Amino acid sequence: MESFKSNPHIIACDAATIYSKLTNPSLIKNLIETHADQIDGEARQHLDTVTFSEDSIAIQSPMGEVTLALDHENSIEGQRVVYTASQSPVPINMVINLEHQPDDTTMSTAELQLNLPFFLRKMVEGQLQEGADRFGELLSRIPFDRL
Repeated sequence: MESFKSNPHIIACDAATIYSKLTNPSLIKNLIETHADQIDGEARQHLDTVTFSEDSIAIQSPMGEVTLALDHENSIEGQRVVYTASQSPVPINMVINLEHQPDDTTMSTAELQLNLPFFLRKMVEGQLQEGADRFGELLSRIPFDRL
């Protein structure tokens, strides 16, 4: 399985709180709706392709809609949140790694894990790395302590 990781980001919130919020995507939907006027145009366009429910995130992609469901079995409270794609042409995991820091902040990295054929990997690896980087940056901007 190929892995594309974002750069690490510091989030001004403890890992347990972040974990509890990330395992309930509908909270993120409410936050986006509440602060829609503060989101720039390009980010808003990307968010228009995303749908949140209580335990899944659906993303419109060139391959059609990809639904990522919360993977309770592989998530570790306070350390890692895993979403797994259902009905995807290739196995996909979206992993958010959380590392508690001494000052009640959290170091986070976003990771996309895919099982791609070699020839396809070479065609899309730049876009996948960019997607992981953008997702990692987006996570660092969410005010988890106010959700």
